[in-house]
Amino acid sequence: MPGENITVLITGACGQMGRYVVAGVIEAPDMEIVGAVDPAGRGKPLSDIVPGAPQDVVCSGHLASALQESQPQVMIDFTHPDVVLDNIQAALNAGVACVVGTTGLSPVDLQVVERLCQKKETPCIIAPNFSIGANLMMKFAAEAASNFDYAEIIERHHEKKADAPSGTALITAEKMTAASERPLRDVRTAHEKLPGSRGGQTEGIHVHSVRMPGYVANQEVVLGGTGEVLKIEHLTTSRECFIPGVLLAVRKILQIQGLTYGLDTIL
Repeated sequence: MPGENITVLITGACGQMGRYVVAGVIEAPDMEIVGAVDPAGRGKPLSDIVPGAPQDVVCSGHLASALQESQPQVMIDFTHPDVVLDNIQAALNAGVACVVGTTGLSPVDLQVVERLCQKKETPCIIAPNFSIGANLMMKFAAEAASNFDYAEIIERHHEKKADAPSGTALITAEKMTAASERPLRDVRTAHEKLPGSRGGQTEGIHVHSVRMPGYVANQEVVLGGTGEVLKIEHLTTSRECFIPGVLLAVRKILQIQGLTYGLDTIL
């Protein structure tokens, strides 16, 4: 019924992921787009960027004014690590709940967001990965880590991804270490002829980042034991795979409190 839909503002609406989010919200029967923000589309009707979008929604280049004008219940953010914290703070200060898929937030940033959620009594969901399959991959990797002593992560993303390693890789390593209740064994190479060739390292897990055209967001977890290797892999063929998780978060966000980190917490 009119007036019962969840009203949504989308930041990064002109980006590769943002366009899929706009299309997903358009198709959701219980949601309504009331605002869009992206400097790349400033002044353009959102319908010029994504066919089917409301014709009366014009893309803004300034989040604070867009929040004030559109009065959304929820902000969905898929932007850039350089601006995501500012965007979250602007939304929470305006009393707008946040669903955030932008990665690159540090532990200190998350503490800032958590305190602001409490202060403003406004919730926020931040997920390194909104894919259902990717979250199952992390769950399986954590379960396997309790039975193996060695593991490495190889994550592959498109060439325009701003951060490395991915947030998914980092939280996967964190979950694996927590499940194993000990750091996994770090295999050190005596003669590393090319510095960095063994990748980054966290809790005994080496993480390798690949950036090139052709990939969307893939991750492979490799676990080794005596005489055997186990591979757990998630392949993304389209950014559409993230949309069901984003819509789930939008539907759940108004029912929770504080900061929620990870899609798995609401699945």
